[in-house]
Amino acid sequence: MSKIKLSENFIKNTVKLALNEDLFPSGDITSDLIENSKIIEVKLISNENAVIGGLLFAKYAFSLIDNKIKFIDKKKDGSFVKKNSLIATIKGKAKNILIAERVALNFLSHISGIATKTNQFVKLAGKKCNICCTRKTIPNLRVIQKYAVKLGGGTNHRFNLSDEFLIKDNHIASSNLRELVSLAIKKKKGKKITVEVDNLSQLKQIIGLKFNTVLFDNMNIKNLKTGIKLAKKYYETEASGNINLKTVKSIAATGVNRISVGSITHSASAIDFKIEI
Repeated sequence: MSKIKLSENFIKNTVKLALNEDLFPSGDITSDLIENSKIIEVKLISNENAVIGGLLFAKYAFSLIDNKIKFIDKKKDGSFVKKNSLIATIKGKAKNILIAERVALNFLSHISGIATKTNQFVKLAGKKCNICCTRKTIPNLRVIQKYAVKLGGGTNHRFNLSDEFLIKDNHIASSNLRELVSLAIKKKKGKKITVEVDNLSQLKQIIGLKFNTVLFDNMNIKNLKTGIKLAKKYYETEASGNINLKTVKSIAATGVNRISVGSITHSASAIDFKIEI
């Protein structure tokens, strides 16, 4: 499992890139119309219930435009807030606040969206089953999205292809299942090994070999229960495959150790925030 920690330097550089994208090549030509000496104080408010994430990204969006802008957060990353909650106050030159506004809200909306959706799954799965993210992330934003998953109470799966062996259906289709697992065991050098199975026949081919996790993919509840019963003495168990908020509770009830859900990163809706002047 990967442990995601975001340094302030990483956050700052990420926000710089976002601001450059928004301001190239001529800056904010609309906000340039506003007198730059005018000082305002605005409120950052959540328009819906949410788990908050990305406050430091938002703060840097403003400070990189104008380091005299005061961003005072009223909540912390990972905290649950209700609709109409005050998230932060921002005070500074009106023009500079408006320049940074959208970049700040984009980071906050996206990270909070993933954290919120993850938390919905976590609550339904219960304390005995971990909700994991996958590699189904936006390219170059994976570290941020996996950070958001942690804020929502989820668990980070492997970060990239070097983290652990994950033998999936297309690997198996290209070779022999038992031979692949045996080869991974020989080459593991401290890496964990997870093996995906689509049916109980595949599980029986590899049971007893020394690897870490069996991933049951797209199995019905009956077969999943049987598979877990066979495997739980030897391996950690995981379930995956089109799992949603309607089905996650029943899947967790099978006794599976963890559930991987691609939608918490690739399909999480952004949380709606507003800035009130």
